[in-house]
Amino acid sequence: MDYISRNMAEKLENTVKTFSAVYLSGARQCGKSTLVRHILSPDSANYITFDTTTVMAAAKKDPEAFISNLPKDKLNIIDEIQRVPEIYLKLKKYVDDKRFDGNGRALFILTGSANIPALPELAKSMAGRMAVLRLYPFSVAEIYGTDTNLIDGIWNGDLSIKSHKRVNLIDLITRATFPEIALNSDIDRSIWFDSYLSTILQRDAVEFANIRKPELIYQLLVSLSGRVGSLVKNEDIMKDIGMNQFTFEKYKSFCNATFMTFEIPSWSKPNKLNKRFVKSKKIYFTDTNFLCFLLRRDIREVFERDRPLMGHLFENFIASEIMKTTGVLPGKFYVSHFNPVRGEGKETDFVIENDIGEAIAIEVKLDSSLSAKNFANLELCRNTIGDRFKKGIVLYTGEETVPFGDKLWAVPFG
Repeated sequence: MDYISRNMAEKLENTVKTFSAVYLSGARQCGKSTLVRHILSPDSANYITFDTTTVMAAAKKDPEAFISNLPKDKLNIIDEIQRVPEIYLKLKKYVDDKRFDGNGRALFILTGSANIPALPELAKSMAGRMAVLRLYPFSVAEIYGTDTNLIDGIWNGDLSIKSHKRVNLIDLITRATFPEIALNSDIDRSIWFDSYLSTILQRDAVEFANIRKPELIYQLLVSLSGRVGSLVKNEDIMKDIGMNQFTFEKYKSFCNATFMTFEIPSWSKPNKLNKRFVKSKKIYFTDTNFLCFLLRRDIREVFERDRPLMGHLFENFIASEIMKTTGVLPGKFYVSHFNPVRGEGKETDFVIENDIGEAIAIEVKLDSSLSAKNFANLELCRNTIGDRFKKGIVLYTGEETVPFGDKLWAVPFG
């Protein structure tokens, strides 16, 4: 299988140099192990994985002996760290001893298929010692081998009136996915996703989250797949699948923790128009191809015959691209949706803010042409946020980059 360069590589290399440990999290099969093993030579790094039964058993039996016998002159990569929580405190002690000796940098890369909020003991043990990064499946830029970054291009690019070549949206979506299926056109995607989901339900749900009825997670995922891009109304979902609130919250958290889904909160800050905002989050799937698998729909057929659903799939695709591209940029970015309580339906799909509160906003339209009315939502968003609002974009499927008012632009996704 060919290696595709990952845009996270540079950020990971730089972060390793300045922290004692780095936790690289991400969905199963998104390429974490391949990335860390590719950017580090065997001479400088030692790789072990807790996916190996013998290694996992040894670490569980005597965590202190396991850690103390790791190579002292190499960066140690420990894969699937969430499988051995017994090791967390021993990692902390090892790191602290090294820091006391003045050799406290570039000690560990830890990888895991669970996000850091789902591993509170690891987060607590390694607070101040560990940086947290997140890897996603391939982005469009990665699979096409370009250095373009969606958010950086919108944020820092000097937009001008220009025509662009129209792209094949379906090809973009189907190729920007998990490495194994992106690089093997002969693979049966339905079988692959079925196996992928089975591994999560049969192993991670039981072993990592202590979930007794993992089959209910599948029911929850199917219910969520029909609500992608919508406000999460817990009561409706619980009624739909017959689940009480405690179980629902636990299972939904598991879906987020294993990167099958993610939620985007509502933008809610003091603002110049004194508007209030809804409190509900919006739900998305990390991989749009996995979403189609759950819907039991072929994306090409949806594109041709079901435009409303295709609009939701396009929005989900952009949501995942935003998460992929903000994650590899320097600094920290915060993604939310703009949804005023009394905004006459004028929601904006995404607001992205940087560390100093500057913001850009993105609307997603499955249209090849636009008019002024398509910018009403962005105008409200711009006027509400005020001076910190830098740019508003309607991403659409047409060919022309053109301005539609102060700080507002139509931009073809391609």
